[in-house]
Amino acid sequence: MYNKDPDIVNGVYWSEALNKVFVDNFRRDPTLIWQYFGSAKGFFRQYPGVKWYPDEHGVIAFDCRNRKWYIQAATSPKDVVILVDVSGSMKGLRLTIARQTVASILDTLGDDDFFNIIAYNQEIHYVEPCLNGTLVQADSTNKDHFKEHLDKLFAKGIGLLGNALSEAFTILNEINQTGRGSSCSQAIMLITDGATEMYDDVFAKYNWPERKVRIFPYLIGRESAFADNLKWMACANKGYFSQISTLADVQENVMRYLHVMSRPKVIDHEHDTVWTEAYVDSAQLGENKGPNPMTTVAMPVFSTKNETKNQGILLGVAGTDIPIQELMKVIPKHKLGIHGYAFAITSNGYLLLHPDLRPLYQEGQKRKKPSYSSVDLSEVEWEDTEDVLRTAMVNRKTGTFSMEVKRTVDKGKRVLTMHNDYYYTDIKGTPFSVGVALSRGHGKYFFKGNVSLEAGLHDLEQPDVALADEWTYCTTEEHHEHRHLTQVQAIKIYMTSRKPHFKCDRELIQQVLFDAVVTAPVEAYWTGLALNKSENSDKGVEIAFLGTRTGLSRTNLFVVPEQLTNRDFLTAEDKEGVFNADHFPLWYKRAAEQVPGTFVYSIPFSSGGENKSVVLASTAIQLLDDRKSPIVAAVGIQMKLEFFQRKFWTASRQCNALDGKCTISCDNEDIKCYLIDNNGFILVSEDTSQTNLFFGKVEGAVMNKLLLMGSFKKINLYDYQALCKEYAGSSDSARTLLDPFTTVKWLLTELVIFLLEFNLYSWWNCDSTVKAQRSQRTMMVPCDTEYPAFVSERTIKETTGNIDCNGCIRTFVIQQIPSSNLFMVVVENKCDCGSALPVTMEPIEIIYNESLKCDRLKFQKDRRRPQSCHPFHPEENAVECGSANALSFPLVAILIPALSLVISR
Repeated sequence: MYNKDPDIVNGVYWSEALNKVFVDNFRRDPTLIWQYFGSAKGFFRQYPGVKWYPDEHGVIAFDCRNRKWYIQAATSPKDVVILVDVSGSMKGLRLTIARQTVASILDTLGDDDFFNIIAYNQEIHYVEPCLNGTLVQADSTNKDHFKEHLDKLFAKGIGLLGNALSEAFTILNEINQTGRGSSCSQAIMLITDGATEMYDDVFAKYNWPERKVRIFPYLIGRESAFADNLKWMACANKGYFSQISTLADVQENVMRYLHVMSRPKVIDHEHDTVWTEAYVDSAQLGENKGPNPMTTVAMPVFSTKNETKNQGILLGVAGTDIPIQELMKVIPKHKLGIHGYAFAITSNGYLLLHPDLRPLYQEGQKRKKPSYSSVDLSEVEWEDTEDVLRTAMVNRKTGTFSMEVKRTVDKGKRVLTMHNDYYYTDIKGTPFSVGVALSRGHGKYFFKGNVSLEAGLHDLEQPDVALADEWTYCTTEEHHEHRHLTQVQAIKIYMTSRKPHFKCDRELIQQVLFDAVVTAPVEAYWTGLALNKSENSDKGVEIAFLGTRTGLSRTNLFVVPEQLTNRDFLTAEDKEGVFNADHFPLWYKRAAEQVPGTFVYSIPFSSGGENKSVVLASTAIQLLDDRKSPIVAAVGIQMKLEFFQRKFWTASRQCNALDGKCTISCDNEDIKCYLIDNNGFILVSEDTSQTNLFFGKVEGAVMNKLLLMGSFKKINLYDYQALCKEYAGSSDSARTLLDPFTTVKWLLTELVIFLLEFNLYSWWNCDSTVKAQRSQRTMMVPCDTEYPAFVSERTIKETTGNIDCNGCIRTFVIQQIPSSNLFMVVVENKCDCGSALPVTMEPIEIIYNESLKCDRLKFQKDRRRPQSCHPFHPEENAVECGSANALSFPLVAILIPALSLVISR
């Protein structure tokens, strides 16, 4: 857009009065993030204002009119067939402009629209041959698929437009009869450099007199010889004619069709409220914030003057954003249990919020995945192979559903198998449905206790106490004077004031106060340990921590913060390690799945792939009586990895000092000793470079034998949000993935002694994709992958086995360490099993053959159409079908009520 264009200048001037409306709205409701008005003329006014930065070409490419919230609010759902002339006269620049025009049209289509593209000369060519005679949903994946095929268009032969028009009308008629499309508006987009006749016989056969299919011809090139024929087609079929001479003309000319499609809605004076699927705010990513998905609520703004009513003049769209985080805050996380979570989907089955939604390429990066906004519920709740849950929620049912699920944790490296009960219903006034998943064994019972208000507030205000940042104990954001309050301060005001001016969850607060009082003695206990230097003389234990089911946590540092080996632990940087809006800490969740009274040990995986050089140990706390008590808390410590390993090796060498009978130890060159966890990751090895590697990668033959013997089991998992590395320029586009000897049994017993000597009871995402090697010829593309996870069998405490390595028998023994998730593995070292294939956890891309790819493109999952539909109106003035008439006058009186209506809803 030219910023000195009179329409732009006038529009910016008369819309200035919106600023006061924006400010007043924000004063009434401080939770408002963005408020804005997108003009049909191409300017965008928003509050609060931001600095806009041009791209590498010096252009600010943002155009509000091709954003989904604008398109959904301005037009009704539509079925579109795009006809592209590929006759010989379209060679060169014309074909380039035609491709760009098609791409721009695709950008204006949303998830409620359906489309197909047909190239024609003397024959009809479907751009995607698989989709012959049908339409596909205009989601981001399908649109990107078609854009990739546009480069395959080439010009030759002569153009027979009549056949192409007949094909397009036939498709739209069949789609309308079968109900497989939008069941609303229909249009044919014609991109050509000319038409030798009017084809009125085709229109008479398929479209007259109802004229339910609009025709939008785009004349490519500067010649005007055939302009009259194309304009007649548009005027005779309630469409609009445009001529595109250069690439710079494409965007603005394509946008004109939206105004025509919006006419019936405008004439009906329908302020249809639309809600978009979730999307990530690019502005916040630019401010080095994490991904904060939004949903937009918007409605059209139009002229209500009687003299222009039949023209259906759309002024633009007004809208505001609602952060998904705000929706998460109303979810009572403490009532959902340790593994429970809430989720919501759109009428198309796409995720609005879900703890497994990953919108960015990689944690910590700012780049968004191309199809992150159209991740389907079936792609994260993939165990529901019959789509029972999805179908019920899309159809806005209220009900329950149960199934066994596999949930990955620790950046996808570990898996928890559980049984989930789902409860779901629709959200009135929106196209969304919400669900809650409760894992059996958690979330059904809630422990309650009472303490005095004075004692609770006193213990809550101690410096070692913190509350979950993303949980809502009190709502402090509804009024400006309360926004500076911490949750602890708000709780104190709420509990001590007669008429507090904000809302709080009284039940949750009472339980937080109870937890604060009950856990208070641990502070003095930890302090005593810190003062007793003999307990931790070498500062091997760095942090002791505790968390309760109400989001309360206590921490104690045994070293100064600057000396912490892992400074991210228990901070916002360690998202899996703290109470979050959608999950309990990882150390809490894993401890809850262990046998009560046992400890979980692990070395944290970092997002960068490097080890954190610490070991975490945690255990769950449960009442030891006959009541069905839930797990009420978890406690643990962080210790240096070197400290933990040194304790292990010290214990393994104590046999001689105890009885003098041992003839072998881990120092013996004939054996190798490993300490692994219940998911097969190495905590201790003689080769320190193997620390935190998967055991099967180091000892593939032994791991395979353990799998055959049932000591470990392999669980296959699926990732439908994965990214694969594609080699650009290669002909096949090959991809690779980013992402028994009794003399040693005494060692196992000695490790128990080591654990007792250490007396732990007195102390109460590597990324899911492998880093791609730098290459100038690779790119990351969305893909589906299958990958394994491994879990030990709890009932098997000890196993001995033999491996035949080319005639040499290699013996090993594995035994579980009591009261832990650890196993000691001792492997005989006399045989060379180097030829054995390693057992890895690398994901493998799921390759779909051409037939399956076609079936996936054609397959339409259940979806619920928008209730509002305005395909045409009898009072519509179809004469406005290609002339460049402009209208510009002060219309603030129309805008202000519309925007206020959006905000109030």
